Amino acid sequence: MAETFPRSKRWSSGYDVEQVDEFFAEARAAYESDSEAGMSAEDVRAAAFDLVRHGYDPAHVDAALDRLEGAFVKRARARSIRTEGQGAWMDDVAKRATSLYGRLVRPAGERFAPPERGRGYSAEAVDALLDRLVDYFDSGAELSAGEVRSATFPSASGDNAYAEGPVDAFLDRAVDVLLAVE
Repeated sequence: MAETFPRSKRWSSGYDVEQVDEFFAEARAAYESDSEAGMSAEDVRAAAFDLVRHGYDPAHVDAALDRLEGAFVKRARARSIRTEGQGAWMDDVAKRATSLYGRLVRPAGERFAPPERGRGYSAEAVDALLDRLVDYFDSGAELSAGEVRSATFPSASGDNAYAEGPVDAFLDRAVDVLLAVE
């Protein structure tokens, strides 16, 4: 039987094959059922797999998860437009985008709290991405959900850092908005 994804190198870690295959089988069944119940884009974004030696290559699985999330978002958009109309969909997207602005209008270096202890994301690097998000909303500058999703930040400490959890949660919401209009 052919494997779904390439494997990591023999001595490298990858995602647990059984967990990944089970998740993608459930996702396929949920998507093909076209039922509102079941899996959603949020469920795909929250998927996590154990790391094991010689599992599936994480880069390939993550890329497939990104495409799958986009497919679920497009299906939700089509369903919403079909039942409630284009205006209602755009109003919902605008409401979600507006919910991001409270943090985006804060001064650089003050958009998130620093980590309670230890290290976090470089505030400067996070602020640079958030400035691009502001430019996207205000001037239509180029920015994709994939760019936000794949952003990485150097580590920093103290007042030069933001706590990772709130940044990750905010960026998940930003990805959700960007996917909704892509």
